[in-house]
Amino acid sequence: MSKNKVKSEAEESLEGVEKTTDQPTEDTTSATSNGDETVADTDLQGQLQQERDKYLRLYSEFENFRRRTTKDRLDWMQTASKDVLVSMLPVVDDFERALKAMENLSETEKKAVEGFDLIHKKMVGIFTKVGLKPMESIGQVFDAEIHEAITQFPAPTEDMKGKVIDEVEKGYYLNDKVIRFAKVVVGN
Repeated sequence: MSKNKVKSEAEESLEGVEKTTDQPTEDTTSATSNGDETVADTDLQGQLQQERDKYLRLYSEFENFRRRTTKDRLDWMQTASKDVLVSMLPVVDDFERALKAMENLSETEKKAVEGFDLIHKKMVGIFTKVGLKPMESIGQVFDAEIHEAITQFPAPTEDMKGKVIDEVEKGYYLNDKVIRFAKVVVGN
């Protein structure tokens, strides 16, 4: 065979190979499009997962914000009257001092001041309805979280050491929060 003939046969076979690669068959077309769809599906799934994550984070942040503001609003409503109550506490103290002073009066004098006692009871009742509670300090173990020690005296008995012996000024809670510390005398 001549060189030219071998060369032309090689060129023809090359052209045949080029034609088959330029014109994809059905199998190669479906494989290529499936590959593109798989890549596109994977990208869409990734984007969808990112959007879900964003949504869940935003939703949980909103729920936390809603709970926090609801709690703050409830706390505010419960302590909204705190300033008024704190300013009225000295009046309650004066009522209690006056009632103690009236204990030594005779029966006829006590009847004359019954109105005074009724006013005191109504006032304390109203304060109780809004959540104000007096502290019980006498005989309790001294607690720096709720008591303010004015002075220390020698304890009358051994079991009263470290406990409140006397109360100079009563302490108060407003919805279980201390709004005025009890001023007390502690046994030493």
